[in-house]
Amino acid sequence: MVETKTERSIAEINERIADGSVRVVTADRMSDLVSELGPEGAAKEVDVVTTGTFGPMCSSGMFMNFGHADPPIKMQRVWLNDVEAYTGIAAVDAYLGAAQLSDEKGLNYGGGHVIEDLVAGKPVNMRAMGFGTDCYPRKEIETTITLEDLNQAIMLNPRNAYQRYFVATNSSDRTIYTYMGTLLPNYRNVNYSGAGALSPLSNDPDFETIGVGTRIFLCGAKGYVVGMGTQHNPKNRLGTVMVTGNVKEMDPEFLRGATFFGYGVTLFVGIGIPIPILNERMAKKTGIRDADIITEVIDYGVSRRERPVLRRVTYEELKSGMIELEGKAVPTSPLSSFFMASRVAEELKERIEQGRFFLSTPVERLPTDTVFKPMKQTELPLVKDVMIRDVKMISERASIEDAAKLIMESQSTHIPVIAHDGKLAGIVTAWDISTAVATKHQGLADIMTRKVITAGFEEPLELVIRKMERGNISALPVIDTERRVIGMVTSDEISKLIGKRKKWIWKLKI
Repeated sequence: MVETKTERSIAEINERIADGSVRVVTADRMSDLVSELGPEGAAKEVDVVTTGTFGPMCSSGMFMNFGHADPPIKMQRVWLNDVEAYTGIAAVDAYLGAAQLSDEKGLNYGGGHVIEDLVAGKPVNMRAMGFGTDCYPRKEIETTITLEDLNQAIMLNPRNAYQRYFVATNSSDRTIYTYMGTLLPNYRNVNYSGAGALSPLSNDPDFETIGVGTRIFLCGAKGYVVGMGTQHNPKNRLGTVMVTGNVKEMDPEFLRGATFFGYGVTLFVGIGIPIPILNERMAKKTGIRDADIITEVIDYGVSRRERPVLRRVTYEELKSGMIELEGKAVPTSPLSSFFMASRVAEELKERIEQGRFFLSTPVERLPTDTVFKPMKQTELPLVKDVMIRDVKMISERASIEDAAKLIMESQSTHIPVIAHDGKLAGIVTAWDISTAVATKHQGLADIMTRKVITAGFEEPLELVIRKMERGNISALPVIDTERRVIGMVTSDEISKLIGKRKKWIWKLKI
């Protein structure tokens, strides 16, 4: 007797949901079943696998309609709790982005917090201004609103639920603040995101059941996949989805506004997608484990165009709390919540079992061949375009008098200090020399700055300008990969280059 293969339709699964006979498991349980019974056996036992993720999703936001005031206003600009929303769509419609910062509180409050406050039932201050027309004569308005006061509040997130995320670490000698959290210097920590084997797109990597029109769990409400998300990059297993849902049906348990210190604001979004087990193939795919999901550790301590892949790593290793990096153990920290991802998957499972959530058939599959491309832009100037190559340097064993003479002879206010091995040891400025004379120091090593902010030969000038602004400095050494000084970049040289470019652009205009 030949055993028949399992084949079922979404309509058949919905019939089982309706009569209460549906069999649902969460994605983390499915991997055990596939291991125990094999794909064929698991496909016979399970109708639906529920997934879940709960992490920072900056590319999120909501459309709102405020209704017309009396007299009416065409909103040119609008703020909710001092967070500005986009108004270039209609008189009293606006889009509030989760990552938009408060004019008043800056990095401490933003669009994600406003959305959370509204869903939690809190009143929000709304003020708007317009330019005044015959049909919209009002120019200003200020009022207090709640979610209930809005005619519509529709979440539309351009990019959510990455299939996987790159892992972030930092090789530089200073702490940096990124969308992947705070990264300590010299590879002292590793941050990662995503729910691993619970993540929706990890369980349907080829988008066989996730497509346009797929019904999903979105922040406690029923939502839908609109289509592929922005930066959808399935060729590299970096797929994303664009999703929508009714904010008025959402639960504050499943969304949270958040701040990443030194970087900005975001919104933690709870997304669960049911995967129908139509056949053994889908059973096998949903049997994925953390050990099967591989991603790359990226060095965020260097400029974006040069970021190297340090190693490949599995989510099983990341979740262990420690990975090996360049011969040493480095602690790992998740940005996503595994507890809440599991909570989302369990809640979706209960709703399906209780007949409160039915599956939908996609009307169109998501593309599997798109690739995320970098921005097309005019060539940016690099450090090598402006750096001074003839640089006067001094030994760390030299005296303060020697340094003072060199500053006078070279007409430079910043002199790199070199160690006995020829590598950069520090930097001394004219101000340091003045301070040393006043305090009667003798040795150069006593007054030089040892933690030197440096630049690379191929580094974009834009990043160097940011370093100068952040460090309140006007010059910095350019070093090679062995920390040998090969030049200096100064604010004066940068100003000259910018001046030349402005003159060139002006000539083109006239």
